Amino acid sequence: MNDRAAQPTGAEAPRALRQQLHQAGYVADEELATACWLAQALQRPLLLEGDAGVGKTALATALAHAGGRELVRLQCFEGLDLSQAAYEWNYGRQLMAIRLHEGSAQVLREQDLFGRDYLLERPLLRAISSPAPCVLLIDEIDRADEAFEAFLLEVLADYQITVPEIGTLRASSVPQVILTSNGTRELSDALRRRCLYHYLDYPSLARETSIVRLALPQVEARLIEQAVAFVQALRRQDLLKTPGVAETLDWIRALHGLGQHQLGDDLDLLLRTLGCLLKTQEDRFSMQADRLRQLLERGAVGEAAGVAEGLRAGAA
Repeated sequence: MNDRAAQPTGAEAPRALRQQLHQAGYVADEELATACWLAQALQRPLLLEGDAGVGKTALATALAHAGGRELVRLQCFEGLDLSQAAYEWNYGRQLMAIRLHEGSAQVLREQDLFGRDYLLERPLLRAISSPAPCVLLIDEIDRADEAFEAFLLEVLADYQITVPEIGTLRASSVPQVILTSNGTRELSDALRRRCLYHYLDYPSLARETSIVRLALPQVEARLIEQAVAFVQALRRQDLLKTPGVAETLDWIRALHGLGQHQLGDDLDLLLRTLGCLLKTQEDRFSMQADRLRQLLERGAVGEAAGVAEGLRAGAA
């Protein structure tokens, strides 16, 4: 990916990126791979929106791995400010410089204390200053305040950061920017206009099966197919927190570790492992033995067995 001349062009380029992501451990469909490729080609940020656990953060990690790039991550939260996200002055070093000049004939000017050497790089400035292209992940932007969103517009529009004491610092290599949002609040129109957009939903049965097979190659295919189909059925229930792909992987890893080769062999054991999937008290206590048995009998397991060949074809 670092050699642009060797890269496929036209309609083959997104397919090649999809294959590179697969080699990096991420299963993307054609639409998602195309969105990622367009963001790279147009040098535009990509806004990924979707529920928690659908693989938004993992995509940024895979893009960095596939391209041999550094991943710079900014985790957003309420109250995030400029000093935490972009830069901060190294006050300790400035104070030391002042003390070292005490009693010296050399005059220490104010501009000497506010140079690039005294600037601490936070994720945004670190990505802008990177000599080689990196992947900048701005994770859960919906958790940050609207004021921070307004500051972010300059970074996303021109890939630059203005430091009043120094001036405007521009990117020598444009980073690939991935923003994620769980949809906890509405983002501004100005932010959306600066980004390409993709909504990442829970994976289909075929895609989630491929994800698990890639991540857990040591697990029996039958257990994977049955467990993924069960999780797909579970997501259609009235839950407070829908299990994501990470929960699917945890549960199948737990079942495999407990020596299970297929679902339904030990109902009590399945109940004891549901803490891997259900993360609230209400959801956990609503899933008692009778309801669990109904889900198993409703066709979740049979569905996996019935479409096994189709899944293998879809994963290819």
